[in-house]
Amino acid sequence: MTAPRRRSRLPYLWLTATVAAGLSLAGCEQPPAAPEPAPEPEAAAPAERAPNIVFVFADDLGIGDIGAYGGQVISTPNIDALAAAGVRAAEGYVSHPVCSPSRAGLLTGRYQARHGWEFNPAGRDIHNGMSTAERTFADALKDLGYATGMVGKWHLGYEPEHHPMGRGFDEYFGVLAGGSIFIDSRTPGVESIGPPLTERPEYAAVYRGFETVEVDEYLTDAFTDEAVAFIDRHADEPFFLYLSHTTPHTPLQATERYLEPYRHIEDPATRVYSAMVASLDESVARIVAKLHEIGQYENTLIAFLSDNGCAGYIGHACSNAPHAGFKRYHHEGGIRIPFILSWPNGLPAGLVYGEPVISLDLLATFTGAAGAAATTEDSVDLLPYLRGDADGRPHEHLYWRSGPSMAIRDARWKLIRYRKTDFTTDDLDETGRLTPPEEGWPTDAPLGHVTMLYDLDADPGETVNLAAEHPDVVERLSAQHAEWVGTLPTDPAILPAVRSTLVEADGETVQLIF
Repeated sequence: MTAPRRRSRLPYLWLTATVAAGLSLAGCEQPPAAPEPAPEPEAAAPAERAPNIVFVFADDLGIGDIGAYGGQVISTPNIDALAAAGVRAAEGYVSHPVCSPSRAGLLTGRYQARHGWEFNPAGRDIHNGMSTAERTFADALKDLGYATGMVGKWHLGYEPEHHPMGRGFDEYFGVLAGGSIFIDSRTPGVESIGPPLTERPEYAAVYRGFETVEVDEYLTDAFTDEAVAFIDRHADEPFFLYLSHTTPHTPLQATERYLEPYRHIEDPATRVYSAMVASLDESVARIVAKLHEIGQYENTLIAFLSDNGCAGYIGHACSNAPHAGFKRYHHEGGIRIPFILSWPNGLPAGLVYGEPVISLDLLATFTGAAGAAATTEDSVDLLPYLRGDADGRPHEHLYWRSGPSMAIRDARWKLIRYRKTDFTTDDLDETGRLTPPEEGWPTDAPLGHVTMLYDLDADPGETVNLAAEHPDVVERLSAQHAEWVGTLPTDPAILPAVRSTLVEADGETVQLIF
């Protein structure tokens, strides 16, 4: 492994072009004007360089933990600056409320149920992976001449054909698993929640390409170092960087420099989680600083999203406010996420876009920025909508399915159905989950569903179930969702569902299968 790069211990902050220009010119005398040269034949202008694309992806980050979305506990000045410099989607979604299926959707621009990756693999991705028949946004951008690199969490397969370098990425550094420890918890100044964590298990190793490497540095910093180095290596050509952080996913661990501003928080989990989000914010700052350094900031489309809402099982350490639910839920707290796009040369600054958009749209949007939108039946190029060149909404409906759990929304209404159950909390294991049948959880609901209808315009927190008052809306959205399901393959998922838990919804205990 290459030696770690030295980094300043001061926080990274942005310099605007105006301030930077002022610093470079202050106190300088202007040289005398040169004589006018004789006119020459006009040379052909060099071909305009395609925009670079950088996608920063957080893991289990709550929408209420970002200042630009109303968060007040954690300081996120650099993510907020990214939103101020570009477009913040007020109603941005992912296609699934847990990690791996959400990633399978966004990488392909197609609902993951279309290609069999509907459930979390739960370790079974060592010998299985997302369908190789699917093309990723890295495949599409590589075909358009981009240098493609990925840093961070993959969670879609280990074997060569499923590995990132088999899915369109020229370079890879990261963890193929769903997560990994961030640092040896015995390191001075480190705080960890839970039992001591000293070594990464083999399945959660860090890879450079196809080889494992040792990383002693805090993992978020190591990933950022690699991302900055990738930008440096490809400064003279169009590049696509997918920086897929594992923070602030469990295990909750943070180093002293990120903890220091949050010493006033008494709850240990909230303190450590806040510091982890701070490390993510600094990662964004370092990426932006490097783009400025190489003169490519204005020519780079930067996307910032989270793979799902934050997790309820870490207590009250995180926030999806003002939305109900958490990771695993089809309530807004599980699927509505921070969704920011910034591109000084291509998008307006300071725009809050109010129509529903989804992570599936990244494929068409990225390739659209590159000059050849690779739309699918599910992915829409958002650029014309964000620039005001297209009328209407990108999507009339958005859909979700995870076995027997389902949801659908239109411009105003959202319908959710969860599986009724006769399991009780006594059936939960020590991890808070139900032990699955040998063949995996069934996708039907023999005891029926709990049906919830919410008016998102009036009630974005999903507090009042209006299903009984508006049976016509329930019927219409149910029929629309059934029509969408009719477009999905009837083949079983590549891996059946083995993860499940119990939660309360509308006063009843329901079973979430994910």
